[in-house]
Amino acid sequence: QKIFFQACNSGQFENDSDVLWQRGHVPETIAYLGRVGINTDAPGETLVVCGNTKVMGRVVHPSDSWAKQNIREVNTNEQLRRITQMRLVEYDYKPEFASVMGIRDT
Repeated sequence: QKIFFQACNSGQFENDSDVLWQRGHVPETIAYLGRVGINTDAPGETLVVCGNTKVMGRVVHPSDSWAKQNIREVNTNEQLRRITQMRLVEYDYKPEFASVMGIRDT
């Protein structure tokens, strides 16, 4: 998958050997063909940000109400019955994962 983000120097790179970075199809964007880590050199997902994040615009998620239709109330008794059938767990993070991600309380 490709990740697109806007940059002030889109398409300009330190050297020509950084082949994973490409100009985006949309003006003033670049694409990176791989995982991106901010404050980590071992991202385990497409984008990993270790630290605080400030968003000046919207964060769009497929679960946003604007992306849905036919939204209706459900029978709460039926939903509570279904919840009681769910498997609920507690867990501790593996120490090596917690260390890489900067998690102190595992």
